[in-house]
Amino acid sequence: MAEIVLEGITKRYPDGALAVKDVNLTIADGEFVILVGPSGCGKSTTLNMIAGLEDITEGTLRIGDQVVNDKAPKDRDIAMVFQSYALYPHMSVRDNMGFALRLAKVDKPTIRSKVEEAARFLDLTEHLDRKPANLSGGQRQRVAMGRAIVREPKAFLMDEPLSNLDAKLRVQMRTQISRLQQRLSTTTVYVTHDQTEAMTLGDRVVVLRGGVVQQVGSPQHLYDEPRNLFVAGFIGSPAMNFLHATLEDNTLRTSLGDLPLDDRARLSLERQNAPRDLLLGFRPEDFEDASLVEPGHGGFTFTTTVDVVESVGSDIYVYFTEEAGRATTAELEELAADSGLKDTGTQEHQIVTRLDAASRAREGQPIELYLNAAKAHIFDPASGINLTHPENIDRD
Repeated sequence: MAEIVLEGITKRYPDGALAVKDVNLTIADGEFVILVGPSGCGKSTTLNMIAGLEDITEGTLRIGDQVVNDKAPKDRDIAMVFQSYALYPHMSVRDNMGFALRLAKVDKPTIRSKVEEAARFLDLTEHLDRKPANLSGGQRQRVAMGRAIVREPKAFLMDEPLSNLDAKLRVQMRTQISRLQQRLSTTTVYVTHDQTEAMTLGDRVVVLRGGVVQQVGSPQHLYDEPRNLFVAGFIGSPAMNFLHATLEDNTLRTSLGDLPLDDRARLSLERQNAPRDLLLGFRPEDFEDASLVEPGHGGFTFTTTVDVVESVGSDIYVYFTEEAGRATTAELEELAADSGLKDTGTQEHQIVTRLDAASRAREGQPIELYLNAAKAHIFDPASGINLTHPENIDRD
């Protein structure tokens, strides 16, 4: 096990394209860190530089107490698990898992012991003599993980290891990876495009956009206190809703209603010389069926027409169209393209709300909804900065 330190890590290709810019990150010994972001954000390139599969243009990379910029991958004492299982089809599970140890000329009894111990961790004992073709996708991925585990490396590097699995298997494998990492306490860097994996697996999450780190923190911290518009829109499923707002007389006027500013938010906006035109962000759970909310909760109510109702048992998702139209900034356009929303060609702005299952919302029918105004995130559309982030509100 070892600490991984990235100091000013930059990757620039010969044609001048900048893939990763000035990444500064310390991954503690035994920590599970997730690199997440849309396609092309630089997360896999960063992982590959840690592994030694990509050269570092600028900066210093340390694994443990050694600078490893010029070390070959085999000399960094790391193990990688890739999106593809990369198993030898002619070898048994046992031989696949022990192959790296055989290359290292480890004695056979030790190889057998390590492979069987890893197989017990991963529930593969009864499959040790099978070939990969006779295994399910989840079992093959566990074999690939077992091959990494038996080496007892300083760090595990995982590049979208679950993306080839179906939804049910991904949930099962997420649980197994989390339990395994807690048991082994091995430093782990995990790349994913799936922000649900990021929210459920990591001790800390690193959000990247265009090769630049946007924010680093615990999953809950990023969800509750996104530093900018991009992080707010990327973290969370369903995603945060965004509304146009106009600042007038300490009130935010929106198409849904007027939100009075509390003193802390007002002072923060004044201190930062906030523009008149702003964007508001609300999570789906900030809404509720007004008939289920007790009086005196603050916020405000409004009436709309239900477009779609989706029941998930414990909650229901209610969608409605917001007449002012979809908010557009460079960050939101990028997020829309990444999510596939842009490909639908729709110009309507749908708001998604998560309501109590007791709600009597019906498609095509009017409904009175409550919105918790105290949960609003206020963004500067030009810079994307969250003007209500604690760092901005509480600074002197």
